[in-house]
Amino acid sequence: MKKFLGVLALILGFAFQSNAQGAIRFKSEKHDFGKIKEGTQASYAFEFTNTGKTPVVISNVQPSCGCTTPEWSREPIMPGKTGKVTALYNSAGRPGNFNKTITVVNNGEVSQIILTIQGSVIPK
Repeated sequence: MKKFLGVLALILGFAFQSNAQGAIRFKSEKHDFGKIKEGTQASYAFEFTNTGKTPVVISNVQPSCGCTTPEWSREPIMPGKTGKVTALYNSAGRPGNFNKTITVVNNGEVSQIILTIQGSVIPK
């Protein structure tokens, strides 16, 4: 019986430990640049907070095309602390409407978060 209770306590301990994760919560997951002039380097910083109980590490940020360059907080984000993912959109040679995504890969409870930027590029 002691062995059974010991194994049960160990299993429950692992179960509760696995539920303690970091969690990235963005203030906003979508940004509209509105109308921008062709040739503009439009930039927006998506801010987030780790609302979980363990550090969160962003391992990769993948834009949907080469026209968007991401930058992100590379150090672990401790619980309660903030970070950001910045999207830089190059509008040169891209007149018209755009709608691009940026996939944020992390070790939090939601391992992939999709951010969206959109707008309209006014030709020169």
